[in-house]
Amino acid sequence: MLGTPRWQNESVQQWLVGGGIIEGSLLEPDGEPALLLVQNTRRGGLVDWTPPGGVIDLGEPVVDGLTREVQEETGLSVQSWHGPLYVIEADAPGLGWHLRVEVHRAARLSGMLVVGADPDGIVTNADLVPLGDCATRLNDSHPWVREPLIHWLESPWENTRKYEYLVEGTNLRSLAVTSRYTDVS
Repeated sequence: MLGTPRWQNESVQQWLVGGGIIEGSLLEPDGEPALLLVQNTRRGGLVDWTPPGGVIDLGEPVVDGLTREVQEETGLSVQSWHGPLYVIEADAPGLGWHLRVEVHRAARLSGMLVVGADPDGIVTNADLVPLGDCATRLNDSHPWVREPLIHWLESPWENTRKYEYLVEGTNLRSLAVTSRYTDVS
């Protein structure tokens, strides 16, 4: 059943992640509608595109951690956020992890886009992607990254939505993922 994890175990790896929607108009006010995405090179050489963001440190407020992650990955300093626009809960009992993601929308930022300072060495590129090209660029991303973002791009909302994913299996190449979403505010 989606919604409540079917298991509780201290050996389950749990992550809290912040994701940032940064619209191109904040960086290029006269440019075409676009979204900032970062390219990630993961273990095993897998490459995907996602909004900037990352793991929140233990005890760190999500917005503070998100601001730190965005600055590390892109050089941009976000002064204010709206949200969360959506929250993602993904449970992968066969892989031994639980993921919670809060995605916020940048309202005000400063700085110049610079890639190369990511202390984790995962972010290898960044691009302002025209809105019509985002779905293609996100094609290799996990469903819990791709689906909520594409839904928001198709019909932006202001209230918070919750997306839940159950990831079944132990082989990364053949996982079965089921999902649902609800309005929560």
